[in-house]
Amino acid sequence: MTEKLKLENSERLYKEAQELIPGGMMGIRRPYNFVPGEYPIFFEEGKGGKVIDADGNEYIDMLCAYGPIIMGHREKEIDKAAMEQIKNKGFCMSLVQSIQNKLAKKVTEIIPSAEKVVFLKTGSDATTLSTRVARGYTDKTKILRCGYHGWHDWCVEVKGGIPKKLYEDVFEFEYNNLDQLESLMKEHGPDAAAVIVTPVGHPLAHPVQMPKPGFLEGVKELAHKYGAVLVFDEIRSGFRFSMGGAQKVFGVTPDLSVFGKAMANGYDISMLVGKKEIMDVLVQKVFVSSTYFPNSISMAASLKTIEIMERDNILEEIKKRGGIFVKRVAKYVKRSKLPIELSGGELMPYITFNKDEKGLYKKMRNEFYAQLIRRKVFLQPYHHGYVCYRHSPKDMRYAADMVGEALEIVKSKV
Repeated sequence: MTEKLKLENSERLYKEAQELIPGGMMGIRRPYNFVPGEYPIFFEEGKGGKVIDADGNEYIDMLCAYGPIIMGHREKEIDKAAMEQIKNKGFCMSLVQSIQNKLAKKVTEIIPSAEKVVFLKTGSDATTLSTRVARGYTDKTKILRCGYHGWHDWCVEVKGGIPKKLYEDVFEFEYNNLDQLESLMKEHGPDAAAVIVTPVGHPLAHPVQMPKPGFLEGVKELAHKYGAVLVFDEIRSGFRFSMGGAQKVFGVTPDLSVFGKAMANGYDISMLVGKKEIMDVLVQKVFVSSTYFPNSISMAASLKTIEIMERDNILEEIKKRGGIFVKRVAKYVKRSKLPIELSGGELMPYITFNKDEKGLYKKMRNEFYAQLIRRKVFLQPYHHGYVCYRHSPKDMRYAADMVGEALEIVKSKV
């Protein structure tokens, strides 16, 4: 039996943090989102495809900072580009630097929907700006949404502190449920400014879904039928499913798209891209500004990340390594005969436990992920994983085999 990890320093830091920061840390990084008492709470460092916690335990990092780490931690070429920008050019100025244009040109070359670009910092910045632009362009109000789009008032699931009037014009529909969207559009379509959807479905704590034949095409048709702007939220899928995003893979080009996470290997940058005539409402009619949006460190990192990914065919290598993991895990899942599902493919792998009336799935899930972290594989019970370039084939085989061991223990305890 693999012993529980020693996490004394993590626990000490967590206790200290709770006196300084509400909850100790923000949102999805809090211990209740993992298996409390089993998972580390503080990391100390990362290198390549691995991370080390505050107690010195080393893990294969298959959460990749929730997606930004596409290459690996402390990637020398990318970090060097960022440091050279700081040392040779500076990065925070009253006016923009020319590197903005260089990155924008590159983006418009590789993303189908990108005719013009606005750079921001976070995914929430980008999705929120997309709704403002759509409302400004259409002079309509309502937003139809599918997927997680951040923590801002219009879309966050937890409504504490948010007046109802700030989200009363936003309506949700389920991924791959075209009939539901059609019904909503019949009711709200004449007043709909935008339909925003994740091209790959990733509902919290549920299996990752790929679009059914005709789904994305149908969403686009319905949006345009009612004069709404179609927005793809590619924060997770962008620069991972392809350099041009999932829209390039699935052959459906939206009016606007948002990107972030993997575009700079962990540096803080996101963007809204789209058709010229829609984006140009930002010239005068719609306002956006921030002290830090034009900062150039992340732009330098993004340019270098894109350069390396194209030069070394990084995404194909990631798919190969993710394929090693998924094929091996699929065999263990089948062998276990447990009520579980493997989804997300080689890019966003996720192991979920099917719900049952007695709630046994919760006990199985906790046991599985506890056994997995004890074997030094870092995944999250409520969120799909990721594969990065620095995950070696050996890492992927080991991680898959540890999934197999964990499933055997769960099976023995059911």
